[in-house]
Amino acid sequence: MPGVFLSANPKELKGTDHSLLDDKTQKRRPKTFGMDVKAYLRSMIPHLESGMKPSKSKDLLSADEVKQWSESLEKLLANQTGQDVFGNFLKSEFSEENIEFWLACEDYKKTESDLLHCKAEKIYKAFVQSDAAKQINIDFHTRESTAKKIKAPTPTCFDEAQRTIYTLMEKDSYPRFLKSNIYLNLLNDLQANSLK
Repeated sequence: MPGVFLSANPKELKGTDHSLLDDKTQKRRPKTFGMDVKAYLRSMIPHLESGMKPSKSKDLLSADEVKQWSESLEKLLANQTGQDVFGNFLKSEFSEENIEFWLACEDYKKTESDLLHCKAEKIYKAFVQSDAAKQINIDFHTRESTAKKIKAPTPTCFDEAQRTIYTLMEKDSYPRFLKSNIYLNLLNDLQANSLK
């Protein structure tokens, strides 16, 4: 509409008389994803001055540990904090279903035999089924093969699909992760803190 200017900045509208923008009812704007990730990563960095430990880690995260993540996807995924940071990166790329599926498969392999059928169905419906909400990117043959295997589930029935997703992450997402600000900023912050 010509002549109408709407501002997305609530501070610019404070002086105007709009009942919807009353200061008392105005809610805080949600944090952006980048700010959430930055806060999460900062919680992983040791607080040297206060002696506090990171909130989500039993041990302090070291620069050497984070450097090891660049050696292989296997080393990254073997580390709980590495899984979390990589998962946040995948969320930023809208492909978090890959690590969620991979982790679900790892958990599935440890499942007691009497619970295999129930868990296999849940994983299949969540990730493998062609209309799954978090459908993973696997070929038709692998999808059909997995569908047959879960009818008589074994601890290895998702192995083929899991290998496909691992390879996809290793060749596609992992190299981008190593070049991402999420990884590089974390590594730089940890290296700077270790010098203090």
